[in-house]
Amino acid sequence: MTSPVTREAPTTVRVFTQRFSSTPRGARLVRRLALHQLQRWDIPYGSETSDTAGLLVAELAANAITHGRVPGRDCELVLSYTPGQLLRVDVSDTRGERRPAPGARGPLDEGGRGLLLVGALASRWSVLDRVPVGKTVRAELDLSPEGPRTPPGGS
Repeated sequence: MTSPVTREAPTTVRVFTQRFSSTPRGARLVRRLALHQLQRWDIPYGSETSDTAGLLVAELAANAITHGRVPGRDCELVLSYTPGQLLRVDVSDTRGERRPAPGARGPLDEGGRGLLLVGALASRWSVLDRVPVGKTVRAELDLSPEGPRTPPGGS
């Protein structure tokens, strides 16, 4: 006797890529464009997922222009969305030698507070090498039909 073959429905991953100038204005603009794209993907503006993603994009973009800025070189945002499963935020800059270390900063340190926020909001985050030069800071949100998970200790 053979058992029936179960097939899962194919999953479509949606991707949005935007380069932005490594200036405060560029960082503000990329956050607005990210929220607009999420709206186009049926993630409503003002929803928990949209608000969380907006904060992640804003913080990672601000870090890229503050700590990863190379004059004359742009930064890049890539959003990857798998409906009901995962939202990934990648922000890349061209300064690979200045890498944040997950968990290396304390709340009273002069720098790193933004990454504490990223760590609290994201399901996980990491720093990846960028080819040919630079680094990518990645934050991921695990999604369920109700929205992103609540971080430990959160309400």
